[in-house]
Amino acid sequence: MIKVILLILLLLAAGLMGYVWLAPSDPARWHEDPRLVARPSSPNFYLQRMVGGDAMPPVLQISAQDLAARMDRVATADGAKLIGGSVASGHMTYLTRSPVMGFPDYTSILIEPAGDGAMVLAFARARFGRSDMGANRARTKRWMKALQEEG
Repeated sequence: MIKVILLILLLLAAGLMGYVWLAPSDPARWHEDPRLVARPSSPNFYLQRMVGGDAMPPVLQISAQDLAARMDRVATADGAKLIGGSVASGHMTYLTRSPVMGFPDYTSILIEPAGDGAMVLAFARARFGRSDMGANRARTKRWMKALQEEG
């Protein structure tokens, strides 16, 4: 009886992980504008924008087009996959996965001109669960640091 219960639990866990890995990432759902998004009620997100965010966007003294290209290099070097928007538009959404379980996270980036340079607005959030254990905050900060170090 215990073997049957364990087998059922194992099959349920495998089914759940299969769903997590195979669930489609529809860009229409996940590609969002960090300026306009409402703060989620769950704590599994990080929002970087001028008003109502968790942090102010960094301003770099390069063109918006060059900053968008640099952002794409940083994100893809960190294992992110572009699923929405484009580098040319300066509005991109990336899919990343947690290292152990492979849970999907989405990070929408918007590059905006700022004086003689450009700034990076970001909305990073988890798809599943209520807690991301700070992963979205850490990733966004890591990407921002890499952007500043690349120049």
